[in-house]
Amino acid sequence: MRSEGSHQSELISQLLYGDCFKVISKKEEWLQITTLLDQYTGWIDHKQSHLITEEKAKEISFKNNSYSTNLVDYIKTSENMLTSLILGSNISGAKVLGHKFKGPITRGKKPKSNLLKTASLYLNSPYLWGGKTPLGIDCSGLTQMTYRINGYNIPRDASQQVKLGETLSFIDESEAGDLAFFDNEGGEIIHVGLLLENHYILHAHGEVRIDRIDQTGIYNANLTKHTHRLRLIKKLI
Repeated sequence: MRSEGSHQSELISQLLYGDCFKVISKKEEWLQITTLLDQYTGWIDHKQSHLITEEKAKEISFKNNSYSTNLVDYIKTSENMLTSLILGSNISGAKVLGHKFKGPITRGKKPKSNLLKTASLYLNSPYLWGGKTPLGIDCSGLTQMTYRINGYNIPRDASQQVKLGETLSFIDESEAGDLAFFDNEGGEIIHVGLLLENHYILHAHGEVRIDRIDQTGIYNANLTKHTHRLRLIKKLI
């Protein structure tokens, strides 16, 4: 998904297999869309879409969502061709499109402890602004996909995610799987990460990595300094 109808415009998010959307407008070969699951708006090349009914799109997006759990997998199309899938693809759309998938999936809400298992699959993935896959991911894409695969739908951006849940006063009150948010000098939320046990945090900064966290923020041992200033800790589940 891009900010404008052009291959040169900024990447703002990505669509994975099974992500459904509503078309808002058209401009030559470009479609302006809003995703059904998280109401995110951007532009895509029309060749990346497949037309289905609104009823089917809502069924795929909101009923019995099933997500692929291998880093990379494949699905067989109705023409018996293989096409690749990435971690977190919504397999609920396979039947609608006449596709066949035999790989491992997960569905329904999972225990909070499962968040860490899912997040660890993205470790060492390169940072990509707008990315949502192990091939490239940003900080809020990491937290959104981690929660989504475990049955919890949260918004796309850190500035939206911070509005959810219960605010905690101290790190010691948090549990593994809670979210920590960080701001800039202007007070804007610019970063988010998934808290681990014993004052560690998993987040996307250069790559998906694990660093120390304290009441000041994220401490990078390699740089011997704090790289992000802590603003809020939120318990979502």
